[in-house]
Amino acid sequence: MREQFLILGRECAAFLFATLFLVAMMSAIYIDVNWMNDAMHETSLTETLQEVMLASVAVMFFLSSRRRAAQRGALILIGGFYSCMLIRELDFVFDVVEHGSWVWFALATAAASLALALRAPRGTLEGLVAFVTHRSWLMTASGLLIVLVFSRLFGMHQLWQHLMLDGYNRVVKNIAEEGTELLGYSICWLASVLYLWQTRPARAAATAAEPIAHSLAAEPASYSS
Repeated sequence: MREQFLILGRECAAFLFATLFLVAMMSAIYIDVNWMNDAMHETSLTETLQEVMLASVAVMFFLSSRRRAAQRGALILIGGFYSCMLIRELDFVFDVVEHGSWVWFALATAAASLALALRAPRGTLEGLVAFVTHRSWLMTASGLLIVLVFSRLFGMHQLWQHLMLDGYNRVVKNIAEEGTELLGYSICWLASVLYLWQTRPARAAATAAEPIAHSLAAEPASYSS
């Protein structure tokens, strides 16, 4: 029974942390609207937090790939994917070079990640399977669907023009779209932290040692019988 209470307590603590994290992230919208006078643009706090979360997730996966040889290819691919999303969010920076040049930087990042991952194709495939079968995958998929599908449809200007008619205000549409994206990125960040924490090498080694410890503990009983 003690183990069951520990599991419930751990999950409740994780839920509370996720709640506080989402509250902190979504407060950026109120800051941009109330304190920054509707400053919903590329350098707003809302968009900056999106970019910080994408950068931190990519860095976490790249750093983890250095310590996990068996999963290295998969972790590099995942880190490269989030890096490409970051490059897309920073398109206004790459426009200094040439308008739309972010595409070439994203393609170069994707090609480099793929080349590194294909150095060990079997390990990469096994790592990706381990990732999509982990409990955090549903959170990751939900976050990506919010960012890549729902926010795009929800932020269509035709919808908001029809809703507000002659009182159409693009800032309102941007707040709705960017706020939805912020939610999706927040969920992806939480899912990434959950996956990397629960699959850390120390935990994996301890889990692998448990069956051996149980078998050793059972041996005296078998001898006595």
